[in-house]
Amino acid sequence: MTKTPDNAAMNTAITMYTTEHCPFCSRAKALLAARGVTQITEVDVDQSDAALQEMMQRTGRRTVPQIYIGERHVGGFDDLAAADRRGDLARWLAGSETMALPQT
Repeated sequence: MTKTPDNAAMNTAITMYTTEHCPFCSRAKALLAARGVTQITEVDVDQSDAALQEMMQRTGRRTVPQIYIGERHVGGFDDLAAADRRGDLARWLAGSETMALPQT
């Protein structure tokens, strides 16, 4: 598996909509950490109805996690893991490839 450079150094913004007790959120954070991501902006949708509405409006989904790399919507944990298996995640984090939206 390829480890990407530190996202703080790359200026790659990672945003993840989460809830406190979400095993898929934990798995997504662990996968990103394994790929060198050190900074994730977490938006806890349990703590704010406005945050939940924002997530649903941005993604069209009600489930967490919902993950963004920059302004691009990756999707949930399954989408993130699939991107990692294809080798896309490392390129996206490095900013060396334009990211296609996941197939839903």
